[in-house]
Amino acid sequence: MKANYSLSHSLIAIDTETTLDLILNFNAEEQVQASNRRSLNLSLVIDRSGSMAGQPLRYAIEAAQKLVESLNPDDIVSVVIYDDSAETILPPQKAADKAKISAQINRIRAGGCTNLSGGWLMGCECVKSQKTEERLNRVLLLTDGKANMGVTNPQALTKTAKQQAERGIITTTLGFGTNFNEDLLIDIADAAGGNFYFIQSPDDAVDVFRIELESLTSVVAENLTVTIRPEASVQISEVLNKYQSTTQGKASEILLGDVYQIEAKQLALQLLIPPQKNPGPLTIATIEYQYQTTIDDNIQQVSGQVPITITVGSAEEASRTKADMSVLEQTSQLRIARLKNEAIAMADRGQYKEAAEVLRSQVDELKSKLLNEIFEVAEEIAQLEYYAQRIENRKLDSASRKEMRDQSYQTLNRSRDDLKLRGSTAGNADSLEAVSTTEGGVLVKCFREGGKLRVRVISEGYNSEFNVQFPRGIRQEGVSYVVDEMKLSANGSFYRATGKIRRLVEPGQEKAVTPEKAKSQKLAAVKATGGWEDLETVDTVGDGVVIQCIKEKSKLRARVVSDGYNPDFNIRFPRNIRAEGVLYVVDEVRESADGKSYISYGKVRRLLQ
Repeated sequence: MKANYSLSHSLIAIDTETTLDLILNFNAEEQVQASNRRSLNLSLVIDRSGSMAGQPLRYAIEAAQKLVESLNPDDIVSVVIYDDSAETILPPQKAADKAKISAQINRIRAGGCTNLSGGWLMGCECVKSQKTEERLNRVLLLTDGKANMGVTNPQALTKTAKQQAERGIITTTLGFGTNFNEDLLIDIADAAGGNFYFIQSPDDAVDVFRIELESLTSVVAENLTVTIRPEASVQISEVLNKYQSTTQGKASEILLGDVYQIEAKQLALQLLIPPQKNPGPLTIATIEYQYQTTIDDNIQQVSGQVPITITVGSAEEASRTKADMSVLEQTSQLRIARLKNEAIAMADRGQYKEAAEVLRSQVDELKSKLLNEIFEVAEEIAQLEYYAQRIENRKLDSASRKEMRDQSYQTLNRSRDDLKLRGSTAGNADSLEAVSTTEGGVLVKCFREGGKLRVRVISEGYNSEFNVQFPRGIRQEGVSYVVDEMKLSANGSFYRATGKIRRLVEPGQEKAVTPEKAKSQKLAAVKATGGWEDLETVDTVGDGVVIQCIKEKSKLRARVVSDGYNPDFNIRFPRNIRAEGVLYVVDEVRESADGKSYISYGKVRRLLQ
């Protein structure tokens, strides 16, 4: 493995206290062929609770099947499903008969509540039964809801994740939709030494599974640990990434975890250097690192050392030395990621104005450094302005909060471009003036690409491959816009939309005003004629609530299995359509007057799987 570093400044002024940024990169030294990679011992743990019914579960099944297709015949795979209880539907076995494994996964059906701990720990046991030092031992835990059965205490779950990691079983968590607890899944992933992903929509599942499998199958080093030993006069003022660390005196030991062939493992620090009296080269720190890797089919410990040096020169020389913009860009994005977490915490406490100000102050700082001439930073600015507005207006909904946490997590822990700034919560273009002609303007369109909303130029004479810097708040997938002018960035790598922005509509709709959402009708309690076979069928849940019928002794009991409801409450639901195991979707569920049961309202439909 290769280790190298970059400093934000290559020369500092004599007799001057200096703060600078240091980035360490650890890269694979050579390409590892897929056929020679370490075998996997993998357990897929899939949430099949009622809220996963329909489209979400179908896409999760498809993603799991594609992952199995990509395994080597000698890889070990098991599949655990869970709702109220957990079940191993595929005991640990070699991935030789992929058709058989895929068929088993295809039989998964939804129903019940979310016993996350039960499913996860059963997956850990599957991995434990086949665990060897030569294999990569991993659990992939997918959920779309909050743990509401089994062990539900976040601290207990996080502690268990750390204990499993100490036994060599790493867990990656995948949150699906908008109902899961992102703070819990991130804490589990951090404690377990794995990764976290926000699967923003059902069709995003396959892509996210692909990214995780690419990571797993390209591990070139495990347990990378870095010790930073600053020289006597130098201080580590900040560690910008979010890794587990310990301090001994002035030295810091940081656990970076796995290193993947396909992406560099990065560590960023801020150093404080006191005034130096002598010009010339100066060693400011020594970096020691160690990791485990496979050499000649054996796991071996490897270590290395890198001295960090800088040049001390005159004040004039320092003023002529330009900062490394690439380093400033990367460390700025890391600081932004930390600020997003800070803003979320403030918003959670009700400090909306202060949280918005934290984000906006960072926008001003980025612009003052001219970093907005780099597209990734310009895009970050658009994100910050968007989230600041939502927080200030108290509209930081569940999806937006998850996006912010996901963006922060990926920036602080990963260096893959396809994981940066993922976010596709719908903006709203309805407030824009509507026109039916592009005359006098430039036509652009908003697309969803790999979990991101991107804008490209459609008009001739422009590079359609270039991204367009565009306000995040009005981005809406599939919508076309007419912009007064398109300006090329200073570095010639992207466009900026300037002037007035209008929405392009069909002729005759130019003056159309977006109708207000119809006020919700006063819903009546659910009624139905005939039997369950006579109900209208649907294959998606949408904004509805999922109800399941279960057999309890001689009675058929209806209960709510969508997240956010108490599964122990009885619910008023027509007896004539109850059938064991059937899932239903109703428009609304409300608590009864005494707060001890539920009543179903609106239309009832049968959910197909």
